[in-house]
Amino acid sequence: MNVDVLCLGHASYDLVFTVPHHPGEDEKCVATGFLHCGGGPAANAAVTVARLQRRAAFVGYLGDDLYGEAHWQELRRDGVEVGLVRRGGEPTPLSVVLVKPDGKRALVNYRAAPPLAAESLDLTAVSTRVALFDGHEPKLSSHWLPDFRERGVKTVLDAGSLHPGTEALMFQVDYLVASRKFAAQWLGRDEPSQALERLARRSPAVVITLGEQGLIWARGGERGEMPAFSVPVLDTTGAGDTFHGAFAVAVAEGREWEDTLRFASAAAALCCTRLGARPGIPRRPEVEQFLQGLAQ
Repeated sequence: MNVDVLCLGHASYDLVFTVPHHPGEDEKCVATGFLHCGGGPAANAAVTVARLQRRAAFVGYLGDDLYGEAHWQELRRDGVEVGLVRRGGEPTPLSVVLVKPDGKRALVNYRAAPPLAAESLDLTAVSTRVALFDGHEPKLSSHWLPDFRERGVKTVLDAGSLHPGTEALMFQVDYLVASRKFAAQWLGRDEPSQALERLARRSPAVVITLGEQGLIWARGGERGEMPAFSVPVLDTTGAGDTFHGAFAVAVAEGREWEDTLRFASAAAALCCTRLGARPGIPRRPEVEQFLQGLAQ
């Protein structure tokens, strides 16, 4: 297998409801819209890579149930390599997403399947430029990350929240790309700038995404920030996954650092303009047109 980006981690199936407000205790809330599609950080990142016209593979688990089959077929239709997806009898992870009028969302995820064993898949024959991990397959990721690094593969961690998987990988990768939530959980308080400085002591490159406030970064001795692009926000679900997938594409293409951040930020911003994570992931011409329009 020869790909540009290999994405290892979580795949789910998303049930997305638009609601007029967040329901209160014992309240029955009527949805104004609904869609269903594949989801999960690493799986969404793999679709992002494919839609940005690079070769992508997803490594993770899907059940043999109808949700797993639907997601499997979605990945194939987007051109994602699925030969390393492990299928099984445990149900496919499910997520219920409630999207409010301001585009903010609440999410409930259910996963019964245990993490894949460290040696459950053989990745020695996989040739890739970038390996992207989301920490949700901790055993498999910890086993193969050193092998990828020895082969000169660039490694990226999607650190969406602090859990044993992200904690084990965070200082082992070339690029630690963290959410504000992760940074606050790790530091113990919501002070992104302080979290950046402390993370940068142990990581060669750190990005902390701040949603509508943009991002801050540290790379070697350099520091910087980048504002978010202004777009009409319909749903923020999947914006982080899209950022990570586009970031990995830019690394695979050897882009300059600030161009990498700009490219990933543009893809993430466009994702917010549509309902649902998977439907919102943009294609390469759309991202390029968006950036060209800003430059004019």
